Amino acid sequence: QMQLVESGGGLVQPGESLRLSCAASGSMFRVNAMGWYRQAPGNERELVAVVSSSGSTNYADSVKGRFSISRDNAKNTVLLQMNNLKPEDTAVYYCNAAALNLTSWRTVEVWGQGTLVTVSS
Repeated sequence: QMQLVESGGGLVQPGESLRLSCAASGSMFRVNAMGWYRQAPGNERELVAVVSSSGSTNYADSVKGRFSISRDNAKNTVLLQMNNLKPEDTAVYYCNAAALNLTSWRTVEVWGQGTLVTVSS
């Protein structure tokens, strides 16, 4: 069974940086797109950044120029470098992956448990 494990969340002051890491594990899966979403209290879950298997990326307007997403296909990991963090970045960040199940040939979507990022005022 495929699983995603996130790390790197924590408490930082405005202007500081954090790097989130997400590692996918499990056999018989071929990972396609990987990305990060976030959800603040009282808000809907929103896309932060996504990177495709070919390396193309998409970012939310609110994080463009500050966040950078990258992936290591050999390790099935995705990183989110977050610079110049702002209080409005405070949220639970969730790793997400779309993967092909090589036994059923069905595409599945997997979510991590989430990691909390808190940016103090």
